[in-house]
Amino acid sequence: MKLFARQTCALVKLSFIELWRRNDVFALVLLGLALMVPLSMATPFGAAGASRYLDEMALLLVWGFSLFVALGAGQRLFPPEFESRTIYPLLAKPISRGRLLVGKYIGAVAASWSALAFFYVLFVASVLLRGGAFSAELPQAVVLHFAFVALAVAVSLLGSLLVTASANLSLSAIVLVGMFFFGRRIPEYAEGLNPALAWILKGIYAVAPHAEFFDMRQRLIHGWGAVDGIVFVTVLVYAAVYVSVLLLLASLALGRKRL
Repeated sequence: MKLFARQTCALVKLSFIELWRRNDVFALVLLGLALMVPLSMATPFGAAGASRYLDEMALLLVWGFSLFVALGAGQRLFPPEFESRTIYPLLAKPISRGRLLVGKYIGAVAASWSALAFFYVLFVASVLLRGGAFSAELPQAVVLHFAFVALAVAVSLLGSLLVTASANLSLSAIVLVGMFFFGRRIPEYAEGLNPALAWILKGIYAVAPHAEFFDMRQRLIHGWGAVDGIVFVTVLVYAAVYVSVLLLLASLALGRKRL
């Protein structure tokens, strides 16, 4: 048990450091600073109330940045190890493939969460500098956003073991962004289609990762109040179950790879 904990912690640390060594994360940090600082000083049309639309834009940027980091972190967990053959020393410790996958996944999620936390610090600071305030919606919004990032890393991780890097990042981004913006409307769209297309669309809706479940931007920006506790916990359980299924599939895909 002690050996298992030590190996897992080493893998988590390795994945965490690997993400922050890459220049693209620091580029996002600088971009976040460049965008958030002007937003913290702006008052559109001289109307203080209109600044919440700038907050909504800033929060959408935070979602975009976090998705970029999460998909990149998941994609880079294993393909570089296969190309450089550094996976052989890892498995020779000995470490099982399943433990290697879980440890690297946790590290990638931790690194993505640290970047997301930094973006939220910038966002909250920009709002407070304009004299704004947050209520009970903020903790729920942050927690659900963190759950979404964990889901996005798992989606990208599974894709990295099945398709090429460009295909994985493109497909993962299309699915997650599409569900984020249009997931709520898919059942309505399906009603107006012929039965065959409606069945296909409903099937996609049933299995696709529901990124829209984690979106509390409107509630946070416009002060609509926190969601019911049962709904909040249900979404977190959904994220945990979906991530578990994705990791199980990724473990099967990794186990079938010839090393």
